[in-house]
Amino acid sequence: MAEKRTDPLARYWAKRDFDVTAEPRGEQLQDRQGALSFVIQKHAASHLHYDFRLELDGVLVSWAVPKGPSFDPADKRLAIHVEDHPLSYGSFEGTIPPGQYGAGEVIVWDRGTWEPVGDPRKGMAEGKLVFALHGEKLQGLWELVKIAKGGEKQPPWLLFKKRDAFARARKDYDVVAALPDSVITKPLAAPVAGKPRAESTPTDKQKPRRNATAKGGQDGGKEAAGKGARKAARKATAGQGTPAQAAGAVKAALPEKLSPQLATLAASVPLAGEWIYEIKFDGYRLMARIDNGHVRLITRGGHDWSAKMPTLVAELEQLCLSSGFLDGEIVVPGPDGSPDFNALQNAFDRGRGADRIVFFVFDVPFFEGYDLRAVAQRERRALLKAFLDEKATEHVRYSADFEGDPASILSSACRLGLEGLIAKRADAPYVSRRSDTWLKLKCKLRQEFVVAGYTERSDNAAQVGSLLLGVHAPDGTLVSAGSVGTGWDMQSARELKDKLSALQIKTSPFAAGPAKPGRWSRRAAGAERWVEPKLVAEVTFAEWTPDGQVRHASYLGLRGDKPARRIVRETAKFVDGTPAAKAPGKTATGKSPGAGIRVSNADRVIDAASGLTKLDLVRYYESVADFILPHLKGRPVSLVRGPQGVAGQLFFQKHGEKIGIPGITELAPSLWPGHASLLEVANAKALAGAAQLNVIEFHTWNSTKKAIDRPDRMIFDLDPGEGTSWAHVQEAAVLMKALLHELGLKAWLKTSGGKGLHVVVPLAPRIDYDTVNAFSKAIVQHLAKTIPSRFVAKSGPANRVGKLFVDYLRNGHGATTAAAFSARARPGLGVSMPVAWDDLQSLESGAHWTIATAREHLSFQKVDPWADYWKARQSLAKPMRVLGFTSSR
Repeated sequence: MAEKRTDPLARYWAKRDFDVTAEPRGEQLQDRQGALSFVIQKHAASHLHYDFRLELDGVLVSWAVPKGPSFDPADKRLAIHVEDHPLSYGSFEGTIPPGQYGAGEVIVWDRGTWEPVGDPRKGMAEGKLVFALHGEKLQGLWELVKIAKGGEKQPPWLLFKKRDAFARARKDYDVVAALPDSVITKPLAAPVAGKPRAESTPTDKQKPRRNATAKGGQDGGKEAAGKGARKAARKATAGQGTPAQAAGAVKAALPEKLSPQLATLAASVPLAGEWIYEIKFDGYRLMARIDNGHVRLITRGGHDWSAKMPTLVAELEQLCLSSGFLDGEIVVPGPDGSPDFNALQNAFDRGRGADRIVFFVFDVPFFEGYDLRAVAQRERRALLKAFLDEKATEHVRYSADFEGDPASILSSACRLGLEGLIAKRADAPYVSRRSDTWLKLKCKLRQEFVVAGYTERSDNAAQVGSLLLGVHAPDGTLVSAGSVGTGWDMQSARELKDKLSALQIKTSPFAAGPAKPGRWSRRAAGAERWVEPKLVAEVTFAEWTPDGQVRHASYLGLRGDKPARRIVRETAKFVDGTPAAKAPGKTATGKSPGAGIRVSNADRVIDAASGLTKLDLVRYYESVADFILPHLKGRPVSLVRGPQGVAGQLFFQKHGEKIGIPGITELAPSLWPGHASLLEVANAKALAGAAQLNVIEFHTWNSTKKAIDRPDRMIFDLDPGEGTSWAHVQEAAVLMKALLHELGLKAWLKTSGGKGLHVVVPLAPRIDYDTVNAFSKAIVQHLAKTIPSRFVAKSGPANRVGKLFVDYLRNGHGATTAAAFSARARPGLGVSMPVAWDDLQSLESGAHWTIATAREHLSFQKVDPWADYWKARQSLAKPMRVLGFTSSR
């Protein structure tokens, strides 16, 4: 019993009934190997807060942080020290039942590994804990400081960001608002629960025992090399500072593995911010891992290619670097000195020219006992340059950068026949994922493709005539991307045929079956030979056709450094120079919450009732871009602008006057003859840009630009009159739904963001506006006639005292309704929120959610209540007959 009382999890167990709650009971895990984990769980209990948990001594030491973390060092967040939790709690998501301790919803908001600076046990005892986080959202150095006076049951601490390359002012980036969702349901990086990340660094206590007989062990030569490397490093960095002095550097053991940072394809040069421009080499990405002077060459895919390049290994060992990771690209220079991809491939495939391979080094994420990933790019490169200026060899060189106008630099690179440039944001950290702080600026389209099949030459069956190409769709299936039939000589064509013949299969690997030869293809139907989709070909081409096929393609070579399963179509991204609002140092998931635009007059209060600011509104729209854009895309939109906030004069704008919103689209004047151009908000840039220019509300037509005269929805606005209770509004919604059901129509529900509710009926776009509007009026009149004590069919305050007017006028041509997820220009800044009918009775008003609470609600939402809305395209023919409605048209 005495042992149980001293168990660090005793308080955790005592507070919970594990027969009722789904939370794991767990046990303390002693002597667990691997990197230390951390987790932050967003917890919607009686008050929303963030549970910050650090693994230490087999448990999760925990704090409750009411406002959540901030990358702004000026934000000192209160953190209440609570009971330790078991390590198994780190993956818990779900609902803690009512009546249980902490009742409410829990999601895993962030997770990863952490590294203490100094002794963490001493730090806990003294009330000052400094540490580095390697999470999916949080990165860099942080600090927890105890501010308790003594005797508190739950001692208060402060959590804040240390000043380093990851730190950012909250007005520029609010991580809690920008990334509110679970990293389990919407991961931003490879999952790390249950095991350390590949690039994490173990603490001293957790270091694995080194095999004394391992290659590169503790012999005298290696020890001397280590001493020489430390001396060389001190000399090389003279005048540049040492790694220890660089902001963000953390003393750490060398990790066994490190995934490289990858660049995002950009559509144009960035327009703002400080960027470094390097040549985009035409070669293979390579990491050199140096441990005790012993060098291993690791490809992007994690393969050890040291044995293939003994000359390069020997020269790297001559650098006398004791430990570190050097990141770069290997190339073989052509006759004119520029990289020759074909020659590089021959160096491996045919064993010719391996001694000509040159390693251009452009980054140093680890160096002589220090983790430099949190150090700014410019500082890492300064340290690397200083080191290689003295130590560079014939085949190990520093990748230089170029100053000047970026557009001119790119133009010069293209004229020289180079592949393009890599732009790197100077203040960015190093992250092991694809990021938009590294950008690819290409002279021409070029990427990797999966080889799905081939055709033979008509005059020589021993040679390949063309390669059939594919890429992986977002759902992982392989889709056709066309073919390539040039770029190889006769020997290469025979070698390709031999490799592909060994992989031949009977059926097409494409999910949709064999792709038909299109207008851009030269191959004949039925001539295909299908192969296992294992090989990856590098191809340059002129453009993508509308049906997703490459035009004027030319083969460059096979790539052995990239797995076929990761090959997708590269999509160029427009970058305005500001770091993406995913998180400093973190991906992609594939879906970005916005560009994090700079907001003018950010602190201006636009709603005195709530104190919400213009910055709050812009960040709200950035955070809901993925939710609201499906309701805006393809539809004419009207904008409600409030330059002085909700209490000032509001401007309703529906036409394309020059308003300077970046990314907004002016629709063709022919859509509404006799009127100025209509507007469309079709992307996140236009959405956030509109909010920056004081747009509060977004209203949309009931039809799309594809069928502008035929509405695809019918809307009933339940607008309560003076003295009408909220319970009356809820009852009216139920009655409205029941009537529509009797007519054979399914309806969806959303709050208006103001006083009432919107009932939305999706339609097949077959009937004109006048008929739909007239039928909606007939429905409302029938409702008012059937239940006159509850409904009126005429608008006007005098008609609806104590009653509810169901507004059908929003179904006329050119009429608009506040879009789902739009804010409303009213006190409180309510939001029009889609809801399930089952949740109607739990709503407190039509403004149940505001821009301050809506996104948090969505982050806990497990099921989209409108998921089936998009598939419902209902006909009005039968409902009209049931109601006895006859169109006058």
